[in-house]
Amino acid sequence: MKKKRLRFASIYQAALLLLMYLPIVVVVVYSFHASKSTIRWQGWSLDWYRKLAGNRGLLEALKNSLILAGLSSGAAGVIGTLGAVGMARVSWRSKGAVEYISTLPIMIPEIILGMVFMAFFAAVGLPFGMVTLVLGHTSFCIPYVFMMVKSSLVGLDKSLGEAAKDLGASEIRVFFDITLPLIMPAVLSGMLLAFAMSLDDVVISIFVTGARTNTLPIRIYTQLKSGVTPEINALCTIMLAVTFVMVGLSRMLGKKAPIN
Repeated sequence: MKKKRLRFASIYQAALLLLMYLPIVVVVVYSFHASKSTIRWQGWSLDWYRKLAGNRGLLEALKNSLILAGLSSGAAGVIGTLGAVGMARVSWRSKGAVEYISTLPIMIPEIILGMVFMAFFAAVGLPFGMVTLVLGHTSFCIPYVFMMVKSSLVGLDKSLGEAAKDLGASEIRVFFDITLPLIMPAVLSGMLLAFAMSLDDVVISIFVTGARTNTLPIRIYTQLKSGVTPEINALCTIMLAVTFVMVGLSRMLGKKAPIN
């Protein structure tokens, strides 16, 4: 009976992984297809990657996405780190509620966040474009850094900071000389994860972008309506590889962080 359950669990897991990753594998394989047709395999080729390199529209969208992800993850790194360090030093009764609220942006459906951001930016009269994109992406990127740094601070030896203060170091000096170097792996891990999330976002970007600002996920989404081209397959393969690298580095750095 136990063997049957294990066999069923293995089959179920294999089927689940197949359904999840088979479409990704198909996209990657056909990005190297020598022909536009997907009916019959006609050999391997890098032509679609060469044509992608000459597509100015897609490259401009890629540039915007990289700038957006860099600015958003950088701002989230500063705000999330300071927020986590600040919350670790207070003992309010409402501390748990505040920490819960700080992580809400990653729990709320993106379509709701996008509508809220759009309504808010329109109400304050802020022109839609790169500025609104950075503000929107930073908002949902902050929790990734906050949670990573918060976990790292739990395992941090508080006696190190107290010893530094006894020797005359100020709070700022303790933070930059002791606390920040120790939690830096967690900060970088959260920023890399935030970078990957910002780079792949479509829903929120659609609500807060302007007519003259186009990000790569939005560009791909609009082109998909007229049919998938091999160039899109090549671009998706590159984005997938970048995302895997970012998430992998985030996990590696997260393991180096001092977590209790």
